[in-house]
Amino acid sequence: MKPAELQKEIRLRAARIITNASSSHIGGVFSSADILAILYGEILARTDAGFIDSFILSKGHCCAGVYSALNALGFLSDELLDTYAQDGSPLMAHISHHVPHVEFSTGSLGHGLPFGIGKALASKAKGNGKHVYVLLSDGELDEGSNWEAIHFAGHHKIDNITAIIDYNKLQSLTTTRETLDLEPLSDKFKAFRWNCLRCNGHNIDDLRAAFEVPHNNSPKIILCDTIKGHPVDFMLNQVVWHYRPPSAEQLAVITQQLNRVYQ
Repeated sequence: MKPAELQKEIRLRAARIITNASSSHIGGVFSSADILAILYGEILARTDAGFIDSFILSKGHCCAGVYSALNALGFLSDELLDTYAQDGSPLMAHISHHVPHVEFSTGSLGHGLPFGIGKALASKAKGNGKHVYVLLSDGELDEGSNWEAIHFAGHHKIDNITAIIDYNKLQSLTTTRETLDLEPLSDKFKAFRWNCLRCNGHNIDDLRAAFEVPHNNSPKIILCDTIKGHPVDFMLNQVVWHYRPPSAEQLAVITQQLNRVYQ
């Protein structure tokens, strides 16, 4: 399935399972869905059996997007997907390595990037050619563990790691600017010797171009400007959709809007 198809399918499937489970984080799932679409549809090297490259979802609360991508690609059954966030299901509301093709459990923020950098360093030592991709939230950059890892990777020129920030500028209860202002964010990463790029996180061509830029003997990070809840009109840039699940009536509107946007 190509990225253009996955953009819609990830959102449709995630909206359904989040609504059915009365779970949360649909806003962040929708802001990162296009990033997941290009990663799973084009960037991650894989075989029919699974993935060669590594992908770590550090913003583990948005796992419904990953589960939906794996389902759309045929790596996760419909029956299993429909157990999302139900008692006894491996598809917990924060991502779990007990799910097929998920490498690392996350939920406590600030752990995915340090793990991913360690994995990238191990891959370089083994010479296996594997690349590691890590998707983080912007609010997650408040965690000091990330900056220790960022410093380490830049110093050691770990050039087989690509970090991606879902920069929707809303976290938990308010804006990132009001919580802990991250700007000038690009300058911070450049100061730590990362190759830092910025793009429209909802545009597949922009995303593709950013992923194709060479590392130049440095770790790479892509700041993806996104909008929480995109493209559903009543969810756009609304912090309440960090936690609120849609109702059945709202799911019908979401489905209608997605079918219209992604014809």
